[in-house]
Amino acid sequence: MERLAPRTLTDLAGLVADAHERARPLHVVGAGTRAGLGHAVAADAVLDLSAFAGIETYEPTEQVITLGPATPLALLAEVLADAGQRLAFDPPDTGPLFGEAAGAGTIGGAVAANLSGPGRPRAGAARDHLLGVEAVSGRGEIFKAGGRVVKNVTGYDLPKLMAGSFGTLAVMTRMTLRLAGRPPATVTAALLDLDADEAGRLMQRIAGSALEPVAIAYLPAEIAVRARHPLSAAAVLVRFEGPETALAERLADLQRLIGGTAPVEAIEGPDSDETWAMIRDIAGLLPDGGRALWRLSVPPAAGCALARRLGRELPGVHWLADWAGGRLWLSLPGDADGGAAVIRAATKTVGGHAVLFRGPLALKVLVPVFEPGEAGLALLEQRLRAAFDPAGILNPGKLG
Repeated sequence: MERLAPRTLTDLAGLVADAHERARPLHVVGAGTRAGLGHAVAADAVLDLSAFAGIETYEPTEQVITLGPATPLALLAEVLADAGQRLAFDPPDTGPLFGEAAGAGTIGGAVAANLSGPGRPRAGAARDHLLGVEAVSGRGEIFKAGGRVVKNVTGYDLPKLMAGSFGTLAVMTRMTLRLAGRPPATVTAALLDLDADEAGRLMQRIAGSALEPVAIAYLPAEIAVRARHPLSAAAVLVRFEGPETALAERLADLQRLIGGTAPVEAIEGPDSDETWAMIRDIAGLLPDGGRALWRLSVPPAAGCALARRLGRELPGVHWLADWAGGRLWLSLPGDADGGAAVIRAATKTVGGHAVLFRGPLALKVLVPVFEPGEAGLALLEQRLRAAFDPAGILNPGKLG
């Protein structure tokens, strides 16, 4: 397949305009580490955005950065760490999930897929931190929207539309992000030896308290053992951030809140950070081997009970809960429909939705990756794509 690698914004706009005229479909990629997300793209050429990398402006005092979408997340993290800052939405490194090298993912890929880590319920999603974009529409038109731009397009909140669009609306060439400060210290409280029902109830109690946890997750025992977690026991994990003196108080308050419900162990330093990095990135926690990996978004109070139900109804399920039960990760055999019918029916009963995050190509041919939307929403999405990419040349088929 031909690879188009424009070096300037003008060249990129010209290539896209030509593809629009010829109705030539393009597969838009940065590093390509998230190409396995969504359906396969049916394209005649690859549009390589690797030249659109690097930090343009960075103002630590304002906690704002403008950079190219192909900037590696690993490099960005290093630069921000030197200034005591970070991306609050903590995007995962999904490369290893799809057989790619760790640390190679880009900020553009994370934003295009709207990926966020365990702190999402408190910190917000990737789209909440995207202040402004420069992009090229499917017609080859250059436009800017949001903060720090000369010209704005009215009628749509374009930064939020770009986040989660998987490159199907426009090709982002520059983005401005809001940053957050790094905490002076962190600690993770592990509440041990809890079954799923107890964990579900306890997570809701903690989440609804005044303790202000940054993240809450539940690892069943087999997941903790597989990850060689230092405690190797089923555990509710609760992350706190702040001054060290305040963290000691948080742990004491947590112990008072839960009473004698479960033993509490403190995980500090690198072990704490590594624990949440594993939960964020998933690859080291759930079995691979050609299995289907599902990501479920559900009301937090229903999460653990739903996971237990699916574990009874589907053979070979391994799971864990993030976002205090609001996000479930399920791994199961990828044969037949990969559990799609059972998972989506059960998820719908609690008012949630399910995404086939990773699976064999044959499975993705049979099963929609993304939750089939209602007719009205599907029509709105079609109209949006027609407005930005009327010839349908940008990542066609990606969303199904």
